[in-house]
Order: sequence, then C-alpha cells, then structure tokens
Amino acid sequence: MSLFPEKKSISKAEINELPIQAYEDDIVCCSTPDEAEEAAQKLLKETLLGFDTETRPTFKKGEHYPPALLQLAGENHVFLFQIQQCTLTPSLIELLSRSDILKAGVALDRDVDELKQVTPFQPAGFVELADLAKEAGIKNLGLRALAALFFNFRISKKEQVSNWAKLELSDSQKQYAATDAWLGRRLYQAFKEKGLIDPSAL
Repeated sequence: MSLFPEKKSISKAEINELPIQAYEDDIVCCSTPDEAEEAAQKLLKETLLGFDTETRPTFKKGEHYPPALLQLAGENHVFLFQIQQCTLTPSLIELLSRSDILKAGVALDRDVDELKQVTPFQPAGFVELADLAKEAGIKNLGLRALAALFFNFRISKKEQVSNWAKLELSDSQKQYAATDAWLGRRLYQAFKEKGLIDPSAL
C-alpha cells in the first residue's frame, strides 16, 4: 500500500510558496453558558470533531493564563467556546469525555491538560494527528505543515499571538481559530481515506 502523501517532508520556504486557505463556512461563537449548552447538544450528535484551543499569549517569564477558547469543528459548523465567559458546561464536559465521539487535532495533550485545570473531567476519544503522521513516515508533524503536505495550501498564523481572552473576538481571530479546528477534522478524514488509521487502535 502506498502511503499518502507521497511527499514526506516540506520546508518552511516551500510552505510559504503555497496559496493561503481558511475556513469559509459557518462559525458560531458561544459566550454564555446557554449558548455553549445549545452548541454542545448539537455536537453530541456527531461522531468526528476537529479540536483545538487558544490561550492568551505570555510575554513575561512566569506568566500563565488559562485557555480562553475551545474550538470544535463538526460537519457543517465550527463552534468557538469563549471558556472564560461560557464556562465548560455539563454537555461540553460530556462531549470531551465521550469515547465514541472522536476529537482530532495536533499537540492535544497540553490543550486537554489545561482544560482539565479549568474543570476536571476524564478525557476520551482524542486522536493525536501527529502520531498518525509519524506512523505514516511523515517528517513534519505540525498542523501547518500537514495541511501543506495533504492539501497543498498554507494557513495564516497572523492571529496566533493575539489576545484570545478579549470579550469580543475579531472576525480575523474567529476565522483563524475555526480554521485550525476544521483542519483537524479534515486531516483525520484524509488519513482514514488513505487507509492510514487502524480502526482497532481507537
């Protein structure tokens, strides 16, 4: 079986030559517990979600902030949960604890650990895409590089160190955050379509 993508590594210079692409469909921003519960109820009906979080950046030694945003991408929408306003509601905790609802992303361990510090829960159903890439012989394990290798486009990192704890996120922040979660879901599907996921391992 030939592995996909056939190219197993890509340089930053090569990535920078690719066209930019971002998530263009519906983004739902949840800033109250009621909004978060309603969104989580919809997501509980899905079987595969893209997952990511964003945290206010630190610029001083010893500074630390809790995660400000939880992004979950379903089939037709990406939901952004402003955690400091809407909290991790019971349905969100259920979603993060369900082994039958897969949550796919890159560098998940730290994100999940930080969410557990906000509200304790028992995580289940998380799929680390970097592990799948490593098993497929791919050298670049970051989200940006994987997007370039699999889909031949690059994603903007312009908003990476913006203030994610703002009460009102900008449209640019929302699109950046939604794109990362959307890519997690798309990459999982790409691995699965190419036979690079062992169903018994999940």
